[in-house]
Amino acid sequence: MTYRTTMALLFVSLLASGVLAGCTTVPETGRSQLLLVSPAEEMQLGFTEFEKLKKSVPISKDPAANAQLQRVGQRIAAVAPLRNARWEFVLFDKPDVPNAFCLPGGKVGVYSGILPITKDDAGLATVIGHEVAHAVARHGAERMSEGLLVQLGGQILEQAALGQSEASRVALQQAYGIGSTLGVALPHSRAQELEADHLGILYMARAGYEPREALAFWKRFAEYNQKHGGGKQIEFLSTHPLDDQRIRQIEGLIPQAEKEYRKP
Repeated sequence: MTYRTTMALLFVSLLASGVLAGCTTVPETGRSQLLLVSPAEEMQLGFTEFEKLKKSVPISKDPAANAQLQRVGQRIAAVAPLRNARWEFVLFDKPDVPNAFCLPGGKVGVYSGILPITKDDAGLATVIGHEVAHAVARHGAERMSEGLLVQLGGQILEQAALGQSEASRVALQQAYGIGSTLGVALPHSRAQELEADHLGILYMARAGYEPREALAFWKRFAEYNQKHGGGKQIEFLSTHPLDDQRIRQIEGLIPQAEKEYRKP
């Protein structure tokens, strides 16, 4: 069996695995997924990376901010359907970074720079609900799975181009890289962000936070981006959807989230 044939068979095998894994669906949205990474592998990666971050990034000593994070985080965790989660909420002392994240397995990091935008518990619940949704929906495993297939596709393309000039091979690989980024990776990243917004507003509502506060947060975040973003966002080159698109989706989801709203 030639190397080319072996690679082709491997590619078909991975695609078949992906189709089978695609029977897995995201909670609430019902979207099918391509998952070539097991939950155990994904979680172990999350635990390992979080420990590294805690050693390399300063952790906030602000007692009020830390208490708020634990209070809000635990309420969101209580309604998030993430099996075998080992919840941990850490406030990193990065006043110039308005961001947050949730690694597989329930490891949530919030940078202190986002607190002036969240303003209160409901604003923070919007952010944590969104980040936890990424973990529940296994978006990290999806990105890793797509990366494996894109890498394998590049190797097959490289073998198929043997015999062509070096310039032609380089041009093919560049075109493949640009096409897979603009045509697959970035659109899917934007779709994942919108899906996390969708799940996140449901989680915050179930945790007892008024869903309309999510809309208020995203409007504040849009204002921050306009002030500090350094220019108009170009959607097809971005990992995140346009702020206006996010706000429109949140507005449309509020009636559904209000039905899930559980007052404490």
